[in-house]
Amino acid sequence: MRFAESIQKKPTLFICFGLAIITLLAYLPILRHDFINYDDPDYILGNAHVNHGVTWSGIVWAFTSAENANWHPLTWISHMIDCQLFGLQPAGHHLVNVLFHTANALLLFLLLRNLTGAIWRSAFVAAAFAWHPLHVESVAWASERKDVLSALFWMLTLLAYARYVRESTVHSPQSKKFYTLALLMYACGLMSKPMVVTLPCVLLLLDFWPLNRVWEQDSGSWLKNLPKLFVEKIPFFALTVVSCIITMHVQSGARWSSVSLGLPFRLENAAMSYVRYLSNIFWPTDLALIYPYPHSIPLWAVIAVVIVLALLTAIFLSQARRSPYLVVGWLWFLGTLVPTIGLVQVGVQSMADRYSYLPSIGIFVLVAWGVNDLLARWPEQKKFLPIIAGLALVGCLTVTELQLGYWRNSLTIFAHTVQVTTDNYAAEDCLGKSLDNIGKTDAAAQYYDAAVQLEPDYPMGQFDLGMMEVETGKDADASNHLAIAANLAPQNPVMQFDFGVFLAQHGQAQLAVDRFKTALADRPDFVEAQQQLDLALHATNSPAMRSTP
Repeated sequence: MRFAESIQKKPTLFICFGLAIITLLAYLPILRHDFINYDDPDYILGNAHVNHGVTWSGIVWAFTSAENANWHPLTWISHMIDCQLFGLQPAGHHLVNVLFHTANALLLFLLLRNLTGAIWRSAFVAAAFAWHPLHVESVAWASERKDVLSALFWMLTLLAYARYVRESTVHSPQSKKFYTLALLMYACGLMSKPMVVTLPCVLLLLDFWPLNRVWEQDSGSWLKNLPKLFVEKIPFFALTVVSCIITMHVQSGARWSSVSLGLPFRLENAAMSYVRYLSNIFWPTDLALIYPYPHSIPLWAVIAVVIVLALLTAIFLSQARRSPYLVVGWLWFLGTLVPTIGLVQVGVQSMADRYSYLPSIGIFVLVAWGVNDLLARWPEQKKFLPIIAGLALVGCLTVTELQLGYWRNSLTIFAHTVQVTTDNYAAEDCLGKSLDNIGKTDAAAQYYDAAVQLEPDYPMGQFDLGMMEVETGKDADASNHLAIAANLAPQNPVMQFDFGVFLAQHGQAQLAVDRFKTALADRPDFVEAQQQLDLALHATNSPAMRSTP
């Protein structure tokens, strides 16, 4: 009896406890998982700046590096701390991701509860966020630390902003402190992952609902308050502009693929991706690490999708006064996906589960508040609504457990990805690498060859096939594939270095010199490349100075 009364008096505490325990238990299996051979070598295993732990030179590098065509110094530093604490044992790295994800879910619950006062709807949104299988990629993949870390600062920014609004309403001098704190947390979020650049727009959405700061109470007009709210966000938008400039700069030299997709196709893919994200939120099946671009998209499908998205937007806008959460949730989803929806070609994927980590919150809010209001006049609502919500969350947990199983190692995740997608040259290459690493070279060669056949201009496919042919003594074929890879990826120092070593070993020292210099131009601290350059220059009896270019 006393226990039941305690639950009634302190539901927030018990919700937080249950949310944390279930999330931790759900993700417990990943502590036995390995790193994977996609991004993890670049971010952790093979990155000397990171895997040496926390050093002053490493911190300087984190803030000045454009490694992997990204500027996210706090993400690099968090990986350094992991290496300092756990070395290269994957369990510790995975555990930190799980802890960040759990913290994000708790902060999301507290944020929505504080803003709306709706405890159970807020709990549903937080649980859906914590247990949805679409978010497994962001948590189970060590290299996606940037997702869970940036989301932590996202939540802290919103909490600080909500407190700022509360304090400014009563003209408290504390309001400036919380505004500054929100700005600082946003800056930290941008230094964790630039995708959070849309956060100032989300602040404006929160001003509309649930903070209700847009409408003038007396006249019902929004014209008077809206300009003031925009001005209030100018420092946040200024940080957005700075982050966009930095991101454009570091990605300007990146060459994701020699196949450049035209703007019309990218627009078509963006429209289709919105629907695919929605589909995966409501029916998460055939989730994959890499979704390849389709060869073509039927025009009728694009038109149909655009019409549906436009109609939904119009419907939600028409209900903005009566049910403001609809338009807020919908625009949260649409807007926060813009940086990664594919308008700018980044990477070889047409979309990615990790990109939905924050955007999906908008849909969860829309559903939680929408279903509650839809059933408000039904007498049996209080009886059946918890059952419906519970079944949905149990379904999420069940599929999440299944999805987590695919992330045990590189072989399992890429075998699954190849199985549920078609013509996926990047996944074929990664599966080949996974097989190669465990000594199944014949099977690996088939996947390497399949990757090259599907996309001859994919540098990594050409490189991996060439390196395998080096190992099997097929020097002529190896030379061809390594040359193609090096030419396709002139700013990849590893490809340039390995091709240089191959050339030097086959009596082509002068050509090797050029490759080593190219590698050093992109990575001046590449010690092995400098050593090989010195040897190659000596072999050619070149009088050129043997210093780093």
